[in-house]
Amino acid sequence: MSEPELIRLRPRRIRVVCWASAAVLLIVFTLVATSLHGATGSGYGTFQRGDQLAMVGLGVFGALGFLLFTRPRVEADARGVRVRNIVGSYELPWEVVRGVRFDRGAPWASLELHDDDLLPMVALQAADKELAVEGVRALRRLHQAHLARLAENTPHR
Repeated sequence: MSEPELIRLRPRRIRVVCWASAAVLLIVFTLVATSLHGATGSGYGTFQRGDQLAMVGLGVFGALGFLLFTRPRVEADARGVRVRNIVGSYELPWEVVRGVRFDRGAPWASLELHDDDLLPMVALQAADKELAVEGVRALRRLHQAHLARLAENTPHR
């Protein structure tokens, strides 16, 4: 028996955009923080070191928010498929999967389950074009291989 195929898929374009956006946001908030000094306007307050640190902290939290969108991934092998989206993770055996869908105009691919649910796979995004198509084809090959193994093991009448 050969080594089982393991497929790992991650979005490409959204990761680049998110990392760049996070860096820009952090730089902007840091620059704004360094410009905060002196009086707050016509009032009696003044900007303190804590205000500057809070502004940098807001930039860090904003950047981390952008980086959440780099979280999606899909891993699959002969046993099943593991989907990690922006919020939530799922581990499914192939037995519960009816098919792998990537409908025209859809922003990402999805798994069609036997209970008529659709599980989105945000890691396979239409924006990644050929990379996403190849990922869907690889998942479909694994699913078909599972169905073939089931047909082999089913006694014929």
